[in-house]
Amino acid sequence: MTEHVRFPDVHGIAALGICEALLLALTDANIISEKDARDVLTDVAITHQEAADASHTPDKHRAVAAIVQSILAGKNGVRH
Repeated sequence: MTEHVRFPDVHGIAALGICEALLLALTDANIISEKDARDVLTDVAITHQEAADASHTPDKHRAVAAIVQSILAGKNGVRH
């Protein structure tokens, strides 16, 4: 049996990879436009930037916003 190593951010990295793949698949299949996918990512980045001001963990929100902005800039969010 394979033992799973525990990393504190592994769930987030998995979710990010899945979401990126879904957005790419949806745009490739012409289910949503590239603009719609970019709008979703922009909404996420703005939401986390704004949440940072009221949060007890603003650095986490800023880090999320930075990753999403990296994706918007054409970089892969999982391997940034």
